[in-house]
Formats: sequence, C-alpha cells, structure tokens
Amino acid sequence: MLGRQQEINLQINQLMDGALIALAFFTCYFLRAALPEWFDSILSFNVRPVPPLRELMWIPAITVPFTPLVLELYGYYRDPLQKDSVRSLRQMTQALLVMSAIVGACVIFLKWAPESRSVLLLFIPTAGLLLLAKEELVKRSVIRRLRDSNQKERLLLVGTEDDVARLEKKLDAVQMQIAEVVERFDISERPLEEFLKLLHEHSVQRVVFAPAHLNFAQIEQAILACEDEGVESWVSADFINTSLAEARFDTFGGRPMIVFRTTPETSWALLLKEFLDRSGAALVLLLSFPLWALAIVGIKLSSPGPVFFHQMRGGRHGKPFTILKFRTMSVDAEEKKRELLQANEMSGPVFKLEKDPRVFPFGAFLRRFSIDELPQLLNVVRGEMSLVGPRPLPVYEVEQIENSSHRRRLSMKPGITCIWQVSGRNQISDFEDWVRLDLQYIDNWSIWLDLKILLQTLPVVLFGSGAR
Repeated sequence: MLGRQQEINLQINQLMDGALIALAFFTCYFLRAALPEWFDSILSFNVRPVPPLRELMWIPAITVPFTPLVLELYGYYRDPLQKDSVRSLRQMTQALLVMSAIVGACVIFLKWAPESRSVLLLFIPTAGLLLLAKEELVKRSVIRRLRDSNQKERLLLVGTEDDVARLEKKLDAVQMQIAEVVERFDISERPLEEFLKLLHEHSVQRVVFAPAHLNFAQIEQAILACEDEGVESWVSADFINTSLAEARFDTFGGRPMIVFRTTPETSWALLLKEFLDRSGAALVLLLSFPLWALAIVGIKLSSPGPVFFHQMRGGRHGKPFTILKFRTMSVDAEEKKRELLQANEMSGPVFKLEKDPRVFPFGAFLRRFSIDELPQLLNVVRGEMSLVGPRPLPVYEVEQIENSSHRRRLSMKPGITCIWQVSGRNQISDFEDWVRLDLQYIDNWSIWLDLKILLQTLPVVLFGSGAR
C-alpha cells in the first residue's frame, strides 16, 4: 500500500544489512587476528596468525552486495511486521547457505582459498545474528512509532458504500497500523465541495478510489481536485475482474498504464535466472565435451546423415526459433510420421510414441540418457531457451492448440527440463496434464523452484528413467 515508500524502505534495509555484513566481517577478522597474542600471553598456547587483510577482501566484496539480494529472493524483506522469528530464521538460513555455496564455488573454481578458515566460520553466524538482531530492533521501533496515531497516514476512501467496504476488507492488519481511514465518501451521492472540505478538515494525505460503480467523469473531477491540493490519488484496478492476472502500474508512450500480468514480472530474480541459465549452460557445455564426442562418432557410425537435428519450435509467446538436438531418428523420420499418426499415445496436438520405429539403436541410447538434448545448451547460451521452463513444441503443434488457455504455457521462455519431465514422462499421456504442470510451474516460479527441478532432473538423466 505504501508503494514508493516501501521501495525506499527496502533499499534502506538492504543498505543497512550490507553495512552490517561488512561490520561482521571486519569484527571477526580483527578478533581472530588478536587471538594469537591473547592465547600466547594468557594460556601459552600457539595459534596460527591470520593472513593480511588484503588477502581476504574478496569475501566482503562478494557477500556485502549479494547477500541482501539473496535475502530478497527468499522473501526476507516481505511482510516485516507480520512474520515471526522462526520464519525470519528460516529465510536467513537459506540465504546464508546460498552465499556459503557461492563463496565455496569461488574457492573451488577460482582458487580464491581463504588462508584463515576460522575467519569465515566466525563471519557467517555473526553476520546472521547481526541481521536478525537488526530486524527485531527495527520491527519494535516501527510498531512503537505506529502506536502513535499522529504518525499514521490519513486516508480518504472514495466509492459507493459496497465498493468501499470491499476495499477495506482487503486491507491487512499491517496496512491498518500504518494508515487511518478518516472518512468514507460516496462521490456519486455527495457534491465535490464536500469532498474538498473533507480534504482540508482531516488534512488528508492520500485519497483511494474504489471505482467499480462510479462514473469516471466524477472520478476525474476528484482527481483533478487532489492534483490542485497536492494530495496523492490512488485508483483501485479491481473494477476489471481477472482470475489470474495481477494488476501493476507502468508507463507506455509517456502515459500511465495498468498492467495485468500472469507471468513473473521483470525483477532481480528473473535477471539472476538469465545469468544462471547462460553461465550454467556454458559450464555444462565445457564439462560435457566427452559426451559430445561420443554422440558425434556414434551417430556417424550408426546412421547415415547429419549429426544434428534442426527443427522450428515455438519459443516465448510462440515466436519460432531453431532448436538443436543430436539426431536420433532416420533422416526420413518426418515422412514416416504420417504413417504413425494413428499410433499416437498423446492426446491433443502433441505426437509421442514410446517405441518409435524411426529411432535407430544408438539414437535410443542417446535418448535414454538425454544426451540428445545437449545441443540445446547452445540455444540457452543464445538466449532462446532456459535451463528450466515449459518444453518447446514444434511450430506446427503450437498452431494446432485449440484451447487458448493452453497457450499460456508459451508466456515463459521454453526450457530443457521442467516439472513434467521429473514427474514421470512415460506416465503422462494427456496434453491437459502436461499443460497443467507447465502452468503450475509458471504460477509458482522462483529461483528455488528452478534449482529444485534441476536437482530432480539429475537422477532422471543418470538412470535414464522416463525417456522416450
């Protein structure tokens, strides 16, 4: 409800947390640096001295800017006044585990070995404790301030009696702590002069319109009056009833727009997904070189024709792109498909056949262990696909989709693996079930869900389960 103020509070919180992480690191370093002298003078016990500070500066250089971003991904800054300590601790633990993995990756792959592991071991829990303590202190301070009614934002709700009542029901406890509704005003029944009088009488800071059953000309007059007074006007977008789409505000061509979106909006999480997709695909490309050599030689020896299979697939929003795979079928597979249409084991526009006679023996081996999918890593590096996302269908199958709601699976970038592939591919024969799982992924998307699916994909690939 606070809009821009919430964004500012989030940024301030993240800056404070970054500063606390830096404080935790330097405190742990200098405490650990003092240990050898302390132990030697008191206990006559030799402790290895720590290396110079400059050799460990890469640790705060990574953890200070990135830890707040990871905390945000796990919802740590969401509903700060409503969540309990257990939830904060869980989110904090998850974020610190991710940061520990990032630091560990730097040690393993970049050889940035910390000469003093004790500093690192002290730093991680210390940073967590400082962040939790800061959150608790800020929460108590805000609650204490909000108990003072003079600090609350004064709201005027405008709309019919029923519309205003529905709007108030959607205000949660935290919003009601922050704001005070000073009056409810039905502009269709009362003159504009009374509206202006209320603005002055209550020193209103924000007017919120519930316009479902109001004349927009009346709303315009009230908004212009607020404009003259320098009072913020907010217009509820629930006069358009949508079942899935969430309303957001944006601008287009210099004009304010209400945006209804059913897919994740552009965010740090999506940018991180894009980075992880491309960097992860590039890394797997390098590591999988022996499998590429095996596939190329095996295909050349097993079946005459090209090594790679090219096909136009439907990408995001159905935009065509050329997918790459290792060829596992005979070169005349498309011509033979017409003869096999009656044996299709999938409902809807998709063609699937478990024992497809067009697949040559070595191709079946490649399919069983998903080696035929490796060239799609190039599609990921080029930005046409993601590591995780709805599987892309051939363009001609996309064109055959009759149910318009099924096309929502095209609203995210297609991927190499997704929920349906780790949910028993051989058991799914209904296109409706396939779409349902894809939409489940879209509606619940998060970085954590992507990582979970990738981890679940590993045993499917290693043991060759569910491949056709």
